[in-house]
Amino acid sequence: MPIKKAELLDYQKQLDDWGNTLEMKLWRVPPTADKPHGFKYSLVYIVDGVRVIGYDNAEQRGDHRHYGPREEAYQFVSLSQLADDFLRDVDDYRKRLP
Repeated sequence: MPIKKAELLDYQKQLDDWGNTLEMKLWRVPPTADKPHGFKYSLVYIVDGVRVIGYDNAEQRGDHRHYGPREEAYQFVSLSQLADDFLRDVDDYRKRLP
């Protein structure tokens, strides 16, 4: 049986009002032990060339999120909830910008 490839579902990259990068990549993949929901994702907010917020499920690492140097598990529910959680964190971070 042929191995199915990842199917890109969405890709967005933009600069915010402060010149920081907001990037979201979402793929459909065959379900695996580390991606039982069948999605691969990378959502990142980059300030001055440094990731300050990120949500991803890199190979064999499972669903997790980054806040600066801190990494913690993330409970994946759905793609829409993932986007909402990420954008809420970005909005909270932006509120602290001068």
